[in-house]
Amino acid sequence: MAQRIRQEDWDVVVIGGGAAGVAAAIAAARNGARTVLVDAGPMIGGEMTSGIPIDGCLSTAGEWVVGGVIRDLFAECERLGGYIGPINDYRSLNVVAVDPEIMKIAVVNLVHAAGVKLLLYTFAEDVVMQGGRVEGVIVLNKSQRTLLRAKTIIDCSGDGDIAAAAGAPFEKGDETKGDLQPVTMVFRMMGVDTDRLLDFVVANPENFGLAEYADKRMTVQQAAAGLRRQGLAKAFLVAHGPLMQAGIARGELYATSMIAVTPVSIARKEVSLNTTRIGHLDATKTDKLSGVLPDLLEQVWMCAEFMRRNVPGFESAVFSGIAPRIGIRETRRIIGDVVLEGEDIMQARKRDDGIGKGAHELDIHLAGTGHVRSTIKDGGSYDIPWGCLLPKGLANVMVAGRCLSSTREAHSSARVMGTCMAMGQATGTAAALCASANAWGGDVREISVGRLRDVLRSQGAVLDGTL
Repeated sequence: MAQRIRQEDWDVVVIGGGAAGVAAAIAAARNGARTVLVDAGPMIGGEMTSGIPIDGCLSTAGEWVVGGVIRDLFAECERLGGYIGPINDYRSLNVVAVDPEIMKIAVVNLVHAAGVKLLLYTFAEDVVMQGGRVEGVIVLNKSQRTLLRAKTIIDCSGDGDIAAAAGAPFEKGDETKGDLQPVTMVFRMMGVDTDRLLDFVVANPENFGLAEYADKRMTVQQAAAGLRRQGLAKAFLVAHGPLMQAGIARGELYATSMIAVTPVSIARKEVSLNTTRIGHLDATKTDKLSGVLPDLLEQVWMCAEFMRRNVPGFESAVFSGIAPRIGIRETRRIIGDVVLEGEDIMQARKRDDGIGKGAHELDIHLAGTGHVRSTIKDGGSYDIPWGCLLPKGLANVMVAGRCLSSTREAHSSARVMGTCMAMGQATGTAAALCASANAWGGDVREISVGRLRDVLRSQGAVLDGTL
Protein backbone atom coordinates (compact mmCIF):
# COMPACT_ATOMS: atom_id res chain seq x y z
CA MET A 1 0.00 0.00 0.00
CA ALA A 2 1.38 3.43 -0.95
CA GLN A 3 2.18 5.62 2.00
CA ARG A 4 -0.08 8.63 2.36
CA ILE A 5 1.78 11.95 2.36
CA ARG A 6 0.89 14.37 5.11
CA GLN A 7 0.64 18.05 4.31
CA GLU A 8 1.62 21.09 6.35
CA ASP A 9 1.28 24.74 5.38
CA TRP A 10 3.93 27.31 6.32
CA ASP A 11 4.87 30.81 5.38
CA VAL A 12 8.55 29.85 4.95
CA VAL A 13 10.37 26.56 4.54
CA VAL A 14 14.14 26.69 5.02
CA ILE A 15 16.12 23.67 3.82
CA GLY A 16 19.54 23.25 5.45
CA GLY A 17 20.58 24.12 9.00
CA GLY A 18 24.08 25.48 8.41
CA ALA A 19 25.12 29.09 8.88
CA ALA A 20 22.90 30.43 6.08
CA GLY A 21 19.89 28.34 7.09
CA VAL A 22 20.11 29.27 10.75
CA ALA A 23 20.20 32.97 9.89
CA ALA A 24 17.40 32.65 7.33
CA ALA A 25 15.06 30.81 9.72
CA ILE A 26 15.72 33.18 12.62
CA ALA A 27 15.23 36.27 10.45
CA ALA A 28 12.00 34.94 8.91
CA ALA A 29 10.51 33.97 12.27
CA ARG A 30 11.57 37.19 14.02
CA ASN A 31 9.77 39.12 11.29
CA GLY A 32 6.53 37.26 11.92
CA ALA A 33 6.61 34.40 9.42
CA ARG A 34 5.59 30.88 10.40
CA THR A 35 8.87 29.12 9.68
CA VAL A 36 10.15 25.54 9.62
CA LEU A 37 13.85 24.67 9.39
CA VAL A 38 14.70 21.26 7.93
CA ASP A 39 18.05 19.48 8.24
CA ALA A 40 19.05 15.93 7.38
CA GLY A 41 21.48 15.69 10.30
CA PRO A 42 21.16 15.49 14.09
CA MET A 43 22.32 19.04 14.82
CA ILE A 44 22.13 22.51 13.29
CA GLY A 45 24.96 24.98 12.91
CA GLY A 46 26.92 23.34 10.11
CA GLU A 47 30.56 24.41 9.90
CA MET A 48 30.02 26.83 12.78
CA THR A 49 30.21 23.75 15.03
CA SER A 50 33.34 22.31 13.37
CA GLY A 51 35.90 24.37 15.25
CA ILE A 52 37.16 26.53 12.41
CA PRO A 53 36.84 30.29 13.00
CA ILE A 54 34.03 32.30 11.46
CA ASP A 55 35.50 34.01 8.39
CA GLY A 56 34.03 36.99 6.58
CA CYS A 57 32.71 38.93 9.58
CA LEU A 58 35.46 41.53 9.45
CA SER A 59 37.39 42.89 6.50
CA THR A 60 41.16 42.63 6.19
CA ALA A 61 41.27 46.26 7.31
CA GLY A 62 39.40 45.31 10.49
CA GLU A 63 35.90 46.68 9.78
CA TRP A 64 32.88 44.61 10.91
CA VAL A 65 30.93 43.87 7.71
CA VAL A 66 28.26 41.45 9.00
CA GLY A 67 25.79 42.20 11.78
CA GLY A 68 22.29 41.35 12.90
CA VAL A 69 21.68 37.64 13.54
CA ILE A 70 25.36 36.73 13.61
CA ARG A 71 26.15 39.31 16.29
CA ASP A 72 23.25 37.95 18.36
CA LEU A 73 24.73 34.49 17.96
CA PHE A 74 28.13 35.68 19.14
CA ALA A 75 26.49 37.40 22.10
CA GLU A 76 24.83 34.11 23.06
CA CYS A 77 28.15 32.29 22.79
CA GLU A 78 29.69 34.93 25.04
CA ARG A 79 26.85 34.60 27.57
CA LEU A 80 27.52 30.86 27.69
CA GLY A 81 31.27 31.33 28.05
CA GLY A 82 32.31 30.18 24.57
CA TYR A 83 33.33 33.35 22.76
CA ILE A 84 36.97 34.24 22.11
CA GLY A 85 36.22 36.94 19.56
CA PRO A 86 38.04 38.61 16.66
CA ILE A 87 41.62 37.54 15.99
CA ASN A 88 44.04 39.19 13.60
CA ASP A 89 46.09 36.41 12.00
CA TYR A 90 48.67 38.89 10.67
CA ARG A 91 48.33 37.42 7.19
CA SER A 92 45.39 39.12 5.51
CA LEU A 93 42.42 38.07 7.63
CA ASN A 94 40.50 38.91 10.75
CA VAL A 95 38.52 35.91 12.00
CA VAL A 96 36.14 35.30 14.91
CA ALA A 97 36.95 32.37 17.18
CA VAL A 98 34.29 30.52 19.19
CA ASP A 99 33.99 27.28 21.12
CA PRO A 100 32.20 24.84 18.77
CA GLU A 101 30.64 22.95 21.67
CA ILE A 102 29.10 26.16 22.99
CA MET A 103 28.06 27.13 19.45
CA LYS A 104 25.97 23.96 19.27
CA ILE A 105 23.92 25.23 22.20
CA ALA A 106 23.83 28.85 21.08
CA VAL A 107 22.35 28.15 17.63
CA VAL A 108 19.59 26.00 19.10
CA ASN A 109 18.83 28.65 21.72
CA LEU A 110 18.40 31.39 19.12
CA VAL A 111 16.37 29.26 16.71
CA HIS A 112 14.07 28.17 19.55
CA ALA A 113 13.71 31.71 20.93
CA ALA A 114 12.69 32.98 17.48
CA GLY A 115 9.84 30.46 17.34
CA VAL A 116 11.19 28.35 14.47
CA LYS A 117 9.93 24.78 14.18
CA LEU A 118 12.95 22.50 13.84
CA LEU A 119 12.85 19.23 11.88
CA LEU A 120 16.06 17.22 12.31
CA TYR A 121 16.84 13.79 10.81
CA THR A 122 14.65 14.90 7.90
CA PHE A 123 15.72 14.68 4.25
CA ALA A 124 14.35 16.96 1.53
CA GLU A 125 13.36 14.35 -1.02
CA ASP A 126 11.54 16.17 -3.84
CA VAL A 127 9.74 19.33 -4.88
CA VAL A 128 6.18 19.87 -6.04
CA MET A 129 6.00 22.36 -8.90
CA GLN A 130 3.28 24.45 -10.47
CA GLY A 131 4.70 26.44 -13.35
CA GLY A 132 7.66 28.43 -12.09
CA ARG A 133 6.61 28.07 -8.47
CA VAL A 134 7.67 25.46 -5.95
CA GLU A 135 4.43 24.70 -4.18
CA GLY A 136 6.19 22.67 -1.55
CA VAL A 137 9.01 20.34 -0.60
CA ILE A 138 8.47 16.66 0.16
CA VAL A 139 10.55 15.66 3.18
CA LEU A 140 11.18 12.20 4.56
CA ASN A 141 11.94 11.04 8.09
CA LYS A 142 11.24 7.95 10.17
CA SER A 143 7.70 9.06 10.87
CA GLN A 144 6.48 9.65 7.34
CA ARG A 145 6.68 11.66 4.17
CA THR A 146 5.35 15.18 4.51
CA LEU A 147 4.65 17.84 1.91
CA LEU A 148 5.73 21.15 3.40
CA ARG A 149 3.82 23.75 1.43
CA ALA A 150 4.98 27.34 1.73
CA LYS A 151 4.69 30.79 0.22
CA THR A 152 8.47 30.91 -0.14
CA ILE A 153 11.23 28.30 -0.06
CA ILE A 154 14.79 29.17 0.99
CA ASP A 155 17.43 26.75 -0.24
CA CYS A 156 20.33 26.75 2.23
CA SER A 157 21.36 23.19 1.44
CA GLY A 158 24.86 24.26 0.41
CA ASP A 159 24.60 22.18 -2.75
CA GLY A 160 21.56 24.03 -4.12
CA ASP A 161 19.54 20.81 -3.98
CA ILE A 162 16.08 22.39 -3.97
CA ALA A 163 16.75 24.97 -6.66
CA ALA A 164 18.40 22.35 -8.88
CA ALA A 165 15.53 19.88 -8.35
CA ALA A 166 13.10 22.65 -9.35
CA GLY A 167 14.95 23.16 -12.62
CA ALA A 168 17.16 26.16 -11.90
CA PRO A 169 20.31 26.25 -14.03
CA PHE A 170 23.62 25.80 -12.23
CA GLU A 171 27.37 25.44 -12.62
CA LYS A 172 29.62 23.13 -10.67
CA GLY A 173 33.24 23.89 -9.86
CA ASP A 174 35.57 24.49 -12.80
CA GLU A 175 33.71 22.55 -15.43
CA THR A 176 36.42 23.04 -18.07
CA LYS A 177 38.89 21.17 -15.87
CA GLY A 178 36.45 19.09 -13.85
CA ASP A 179 37.92 20.57 -10.69
CA LEU A 180 36.32 21.34 -7.33
CA GLN A 181 37.88 22.60 -4.13
CA PRO A 182 38.98 19.79 -1.80
CA VAL A 183 36.83 18.40 0.98
CA THR A 184 38.26 18.41 4.51
CA MET A 185 37.80 17.19 8.06
CA VAL A 186 38.52 19.74 10.77
CA PHE A 187 39.82 18.36 14.08
CA ARG A 188 40.86 19.62 17.50
CA MET A 189 43.75 19.16 19.93
CA MET A 190 43.75 19.96 23.63
CA GLY A 191 46.61 20.87 25.96
CA VAL A 192 48.47 23.21 23.60
CA ASP A 193 51.07 25.50 25.19
CA THR A 194 50.30 28.82 23.52
CA ASP A 195 53.45 30.59 24.72
CA ARG A 196 55.73 27.92 23.28
CA LEU A 197 53.83 27.92 19.99
CA LEU A 198 54.04 31.70 19.59
CA ASP A 199 57.70 31.75 20.57
CA PHE A 200 58.27 29.22 17.78
CA VAL A 201 56.47 31.50 15.30
CA VAL A 202 58.71 34.43 16.30
CA ALA A 203 61.88 32.33 16.03
CA ASN A 204 60.88 30.60 12.77
CA PRO A 205 58.59 32.95 10.82
CA GLU A 206 59.58 31.36 7.50
CA ASN A 207 57.25 28.45 8.33
CA PHE A 208 54.15 30.62 8.66
CA GLY A 209 51.90 32.80 6.52
CA LEU A 210 52.61 36.32 7.80
CA ALA A 211 52.47 39.95 6.61
CA GLU A 212 50.63 39.11 3.37
CA TYR A 213 48.54 42.31 3.36
CA ALA A 214 50.89 44.85 1.82
CA ASP A 215 48.91 47.90 2.97
CA LYS A 216 49.85 47.16 6.58
CA ARG A 217 53.49 47.70 5.63
CA MET A 218 54.74 45.12 8.10
CA THR A 219 57.73 42.86 7.84
CA VAL A 220 57.36 39.15 8.49
CA GLN A 221 59.21 39.62 11.77
CA GLN A 222 56.88 42.45 12.84
CA ALA A 223 53.84 40.30 12.02
CA ALA A 224 55.23 37.41 14.08
CA ALA A 225 55.80 39.80 16.97
CA GLY A 226 52.21 41.01 16.58
CA LEU A 227 50.93 37.45 16.92
CA ARG A 228 53.06 37.04 20.03
CA ARG A 229 51.62 40.19 21.61
CA GLN A 230 48.08 39.08 20.78
CA GLY A 231 48.79 35.98 22.86
CA LEU A 232 46.33 33.57 21.20
CA ALA A 233 47.13 30.23 19.59
CA LYS A 234 46.58 31.44 16.03
CA ALA A 235 49.15 30.28 13.51
CA PHE A 236 49.10 29.36 9.82
CA LEU A 237 51.75 26.86 8.77
CA VAL A 238 52.38 26.99 5.00
CA ALA A 239 53.42 24.27 2.57
CA HIS A 240 56.28 26.32 1.12
CA GLY A 241 57.84 26.67 4.57
CA PRO A 242 60.73 24.30 5.37
CA LEU A 243 58.90 22.50 8.19
CA MET A 244 55.92 21.38 6.12
CA GLN A 245 58.03 20.81 3.02
CA ALA A 246 60.27 18.41 4.90
CA GLY A 247 57.32 16.64 6.54
CA ILE A 248 55.62 16.05 3.20
CA ALA A 249 58.88 14.88 1.61
CA ARG A 250 59.48 12.40 4.46
CA GLY A 251 55.94 11.05 4.22
CA GLU A 252 55.08 12.27 7.73
CA LEU A 253 52.44 14.57 6.28
CA TYR A 254 50.03 14.35 3.33
CA ALA A 255 50.21 16.98 0.57
CA THR A 256 48.33 20.08 1.72
CA SER A 257 48.79 23.83 1.41
CA MET A 258 48.42 24.67 5.10
CA ILE A 259 47.87 23.74 8.71
CA ALA A 260 45.65 26.49 10.10
CA VAL A 261 45.63 26.56 13.92
CA THR A 262 42.93 28.54 15.74
CA PRO A 263 42.01 28.65 19.45
CA VAL A 264 38.58 27.32 20.38
CA SER A 265 38.86 27.25 24.19
CA ILE A 266 41.33 29.13 26.36
CA ALA A 267 40.30 27.16 29.46
CA ARG A 268 40.89 23.78 27.80
CA LYS A 269 44.01 25.00 25.92
CA GLU A 270 42.28 23.65 22.85
CA VAL A 271 42.75 24.53 19.19
CA SER A 272 41.21 23.52 15.89
CA LEU A 273 43.27 22.47 12.89
CA ASN A 274 42.05 23.04 9.35
CA THR A 275 44.40 21.17 7.03
CA THR A 276 43.18 17.81 5.72
CA ARG A 277 42.17 17.64 2.07
CA ILE A 278 41.06 15.34 -0.71
CA GLY A 279 40.70 16.97 -4.09
CA HIS A 280 38.95 16.19 -7.38
CA LEU A 281 35.84 14.95 -5.59
CA ASP A 282 32.25 15.88 -6.42
CA ALA A 283 30.56 16.04 -3.02
CA THR A 284 27.10 15.76 -4.61
CA LYS A 285 28.02 12.13 -5.33
CA THR A 286 27.15 10.65 -1.96
CA ASP A 287 28.95 7.35 -2.47
CA LYS A 288 32.18 9.16 -3.38
CA LEU A 289 31.88 11.55 -0.44
CA SER A 290 31.21 8.70 1.98
CA GLY A 291 34.13 6.73 0.61
CA VAL A 292 36.76 9.34 1.49
CA LEU A 293 35.94 9.45 5.20
CA PRO A 294 38.57 6.82 6.16
CA ASP A 295 41.24 8.71 4.19
CA LEU A 296 40.36 12.01 5.84
CA LEU A 297 40.51 10.43 9.29
CA GLU A 298 43.90 8.92 8.47
CA GLN A 299 45.10 12.43 7.58
CA VAL A 300 43.71 13.74 10.89
CA TRP A 301 45.76 11.21 12.85
CA MET A 302 48.85 11.82 10.73
CA CYS A 303 48.67 15.58 11.27
CA ALA A 304 48.17 15.23 15.02
CA GLU A 305 51.33 13.13 15.21
CA PHE A 306 53.21 15.57 12.98
CA MET A 307 52.30 18.48 15.21
CA ARG A 308 53.34 16.65 18.38
CA ARG A 309 56.71 15.70 16.90
CA ASN A 310 57.58 18.93 15.12
CA VAL A 311 55.81 22.01 16.54
CA PRO A 312 56.74 23.38 19.97
CA GLY A 313 53.68 23.82 22.15
CA PHE A 314 52.10 20.61 20.83
CA GLU A 315 54.46 18.14 22.58
CA SER A 316 51.87 17.17 25.20
CA ALA A 317 48.73 18.00 23.21
CA VAL A 318 46.14 15.28 22.71
CA PHE A 319 43.53 14.68 20.05
CA SER A 320 40.21 15.97 21.37
CA GLY A 321 37.59 15.84 18.65
CA ILE A 322 36.57 16.12 15.02
CA ALA A 323 33.97 18.11 13.13
CA PRO A 324 30.49 16.55 12.99
CA ARG A 325 30.66 16.21 9.21
CA ILE A 326 32.99 16.39 6.22
CA GLY A 327 33.63 19.99 5.25
CA ILE A 328 32.57 20.80 1.69
CA ARG A 329 33.89 23.95 0.04
CA GLU A 330 32.37 23.82 -3.42
CA THR A 331 29.67 22.07 -5.41
CA ARG A 332 26.81 23.71 -7.32
CA ARG A 333 26.47 27.43 -7.93
CA ILE A 334 22.87 28.24 -8.84
CA ILE A 335 22.60 30.73 -11.70
CA GLY A 336 20.48 33.67 -10.61
CA ASP A 337 19.24 36.97 -11.95
CA VAL A 338 22.67 38.45 -11.21
CA VAL A 339 26.04 36.70 -11.16
CA LEU A 340 28.63 37.93 -8.66
CA GLU A 341 31.91 38.29 -10.54
CA GLY A 342 35.53 37.96 -9.50
CA GLU A 343 36.11 41.63 -10.29
CA ASP A 344 33.20 42.58 -8.03
CA ILE A 345 34.95 41.09 -5.03
CA MET A 346 38.51 42.08 -5.88
CA GLN A 347 37.58 45.71 -6.57
CA ALA A 348 35.36 45.93 -3.46
CA ARG A 349 32.38 47.05 -5.54
CA LYS A 350 29.37 48.60 -3.83
CA ARG A 351 25.82 48.43 -5.19
CA ASP A 352 22.45 50.05 -4.56
CA ASP A 353 20.85 46.59 -4.49
CA GLY A 354 23.31 45.08 -2.01
CA ILE A 355 21.69 42.99 0.73
CA GLY A 356 24.87 42.06 2.60
CA LYS A 357 28.62 42.30 2.46
CA GLY A 358 31.52 39.95 1.86
CA ALA A 359 35.13 40.56 2.86
CA HIS A 360 36.99 37.25 2.73
CA GLU A 361 39.89 37.09 0.31
CA LEU A 362 39.73 35.24 -3.00
CA ASP A 363 40.52 31.75 -1.71
CA ILE A 364 40.58 28.73 -4.02
CA HIS A 365 42.03 25.57 -2.47
CA LEU A 366 43.53 23.16 -4.99
CA ALA A 367 44.43 19.51 -4.67
CA GLY A 368 47.74 18.81 -2.96
CA THR A 369 49.74 21.88 -1.96
CA GLY A 370 48.06 24.24 -4.43
CA HIS A 371 46.25 27.32 -3.13
CA VAL A 372 45.19 30.52 -4.95
CA ARG A 373 44.71 33.53 -2.66
CA SER A 374 44.40 37.27 -3.26
CA THR A 375 43.36 40.18 -1.01
CA ILE A 376 40.42 42.49 -1.76
CA LYS A 377 41.26 46.05 -2.79
CA ASP A 378 42.17 48.23 0.21
CA GLY A 379 41.41 45.30 2.51
CA GLY A 380 37.75 46.25 2.15
CA SER A 381 34.38 44.66 1.40
CA TYR A 382 32.03 44.17 -1.53
CA ASP A 383 28.25 44.16 -1.75
CA ILE A 384 26.23 41.05 -2.59
CA PRO A 385 23.47 41.93 -5.08
CA TRP A 386 19.96 40.81 -4.28
CA GLY A 387 19.70 39.05 -7.65
CA CYS A 388 22.48 36.62 -6.67
CA LEU A 389 19.99 34.94 -4.33
CA LEU A 390 17.16 34.63 -6.89
CA PRO A 391 17.41 31.50 -9.10
CA LYS A 392 16.52 32.05 -12.72
CA GLY A 393 13.11 30.73 -13.68
CA LEU A 394 11.80 30.25 -10.14
CA ALA A 395 9.29 32.69 -8.64
CA ASN A 396 9.23 31.87 -4.93
CA VAL A 397 12.61 30.24 -4.28
CA MET A 398 15.67 31.98 -2.84
CA VAL A 399 19.13 30.57 -2.22
CA ALA A 400 21.57 31.57 0.51
CA GLY A 401 25.02 30.29 1.32
CA ARG A 402 27.68 28.76 -0.88
CA CYS A 403 25.18 27.89 -3.64
CA LEU A 404 24.71 31.59 -4.50
CA SER A 405 24.91 32.82 -8.08
CA SER A 406 28.56 33.66 -8.72
CA THR A 407 31.63 32.83 -10.71
CA ARG A 408 34.05 30.38 -9.19
CA GLU A 409 36.42 33.18 -8.18
CA ALA A 410 33.70 35.19 -6.42
CA HIS A 411 32.33 32.03 -4.82
CA SER A 412 35.69 31.34 -3.20
CA SER A 413 35.23 34.51 -1.14
CA ALA A 414 31.46 34.51 -0.58
CA ARG A 415 31.25 30.85 0.55
CA VAL A 416 32.48 31.57 4.10
CA MET A 417 30.21 31.50 7.16
CA GLY A 418 29.97 35.21 7.98
CA THR A 419 28.90 36.05 4.44
CA CYS A 420 26.54 33.07 4.34
CA MET A 421 24.78 34.38 7.45
CA ALA A 422 24.38 37.80 5.83
CA MET A 423 22.74 36.14 2.83
CA GLY A 424 20.58 34.01 5.11
CA GLN A 425 19.32 37.01 7.06
CA ALA A 426 18.46 38.79 3.81
CA THR A 427 16.47 35.88 2.38
CA GLY A 428 14.66 35.18 5.65
CA THR A 429 13.69 38.82 5.98
CA ALA A 430 12.51 38.94 2.36
CA ALA A 431 10.44 35.79 2.87
CA ALA A 432 8.71 37.37 5.88
CA LEU A 433 8.00 40.53 3.87
CA CYS A 434 6.38 38.38 1.19
CA ALA A 435 4.28 36.53 3.78
CA SER A 436 2.99 39.76 5.33
CA ALA A 437 2.34 41.66 2.09
CA ASN A 438 -1.32 42.48 1.45
CA ALA A 439 -1.18 41.95 -2.29
CA TRP A 440 1.82 39.76 -2.96
CA GLY A 441 1.57 38.04 -6.33
CA GLY A 442 3.81 35.10 -5.52
CA ASP A 443 7.16 36.23 -6.92
CA VAL A 444 9.87 37.31 -4.48
CA ARG A 445 11.03 39.87 -7.04
CA GLU A 446 7.95 41.95 -6.24
CA ILE A 447 9.48 42.92 -2.91
CA SER A 448 11.14 46.33 -3.01
CA VAL A 449 14.89 46.00 -2.57
CA GLY A 450 14.87 49.42 -0.92
CA ARG A 451 12.30 48.24 1.60
CA LEU A 452 14.28 45.05 2.24
CA ARG A 453 17.47 47.04 2.82
CA ASP A 454 15.69 49.37 5.25
CA VAL A 455 14.41 46.45 7.32
CA LEU A 456 17.79 44.73 7.30
CA ARG A 457 19.53 47.91 8.49
CA SER A 458 16.97 48.37 11.25
CA GLN A 459 17.76 44.85 12.47
CA GLY A 460 21.51 45.26 12.60
CA ALA A 461 22.65 44.11 9.16
CA VAL A 462 25.67 45.96 7.76
CA LEU A 463 24.94 47.37 4.30
CA ASP A 464 27.05 50.51 4.29
CA GLY A 465 30.70 51.31 4.76
CA THR A 466 33.45 53.13 2.98
CA LEU A 467 35.83 50.20 2.58
